[in-house]
Amino acid sequence: MQNNPLLILLLSTFIVEAGFLFLENSSSFASGMAWKFGFFVFLPLGLSLLVWFKFRWGAAVCVFYATIGLAIDIATVVQTLSTEAAAVAPMMASIVSGLFYFCLILFGWQSFLAVDQELRPPKFPPPNPPSLS
Repeated sequence: MQNNPLLILLLSTFIVEAGFLFLENSSSFASGMAWKFGFFVFLPLGLSLLVWFKFRWGAAVCVFYATIGLAIDIATVVQTLSTEAAAVAPMMASIVSGLFYFCLILFGWQSFLAVDQELRPPKFPPPNPPSLS
């Protein structure tokens, strides 16, 4: 499974999303931020590691989690556009988060489809037909 560019994009959006989470909470680690950081940073990282270790159920859970996260980010962008005209930072955070979830969907789906490919035995070539001499 060769998905190095996708993995690099996934990790870079992961870092940017964690940065937006710190900026939103002004770098203070309060009790309310602990669950946010765990749910939005550590859970996707754990799911990505399960996919990296080629657990098929981990890839399925990763796709489900990221699909719900992407839907929430799309709803947040639509709500931000319709209510607040000057809210650029929350909209950019939702767009980067949506890109992260989209990459997580692609990474999980590609891994989900590639798991069975490695378990199949190699195919042997068909026998040569008899010659007509």
